[in-house]
Amino acid sequence: MILPKLRHAAAVALGLFVAHGTLASSARAAPACIGPASETWINLTIDRVRNGKGLITATLYPNEPTRFLVKNGSLYVASTQAAAGQTRFCLFVPRPGTYAIAIYHDEDSSGTINRGGLFGIPSEAVGFSNNPTILFGPPALRSVAFKVDSANQAMTIRLKKF
Repeated sequence: MILPKLRHAAAVALGLFVAHGTLASSARAAPACIGPASETWINLTIDRVRNGKGLITATLYPNEPTRFLVKNGSLYVASTQAAAGQTRFCLFVPRPGTYAIAIYHDEDSSGTINRGGLFGIPSEAVGFSNNPTILFGPPALRSVAFKVDSANQAMTIRLKKF
């Protein structure tokens, strides 16, 4: 009789320990993080958000030039509600390492970046990690790559509309 009760008590204690560990792990990450959950994230501030319409969409790329800004080359794409002026959120990254981020303000929530004109220039505001100067065409990976050493780093990305 006592042995089944001890097993039950041990199972409950183990369950509480596992649940507590999960809660403690989750508590480290800010609740506004987007993307596939991990133990590593960066806090982003997106500056120059024209209005609160639509979404701010973040695309996370690995440090691989052949995958940067190429269809299906990203690690993932995630969105959050836009806030006029600045939009703040945290973005999960798989682990410490080197990454690049491309951001756009998806004002119409279409899920794709709108392009216009003869050359397919984005008609929605865009930005990149490290805020490179963008003149003719997209930036190179080496100008937008950044290193994540640990969780809870911060970065500001300024949007630009062409």
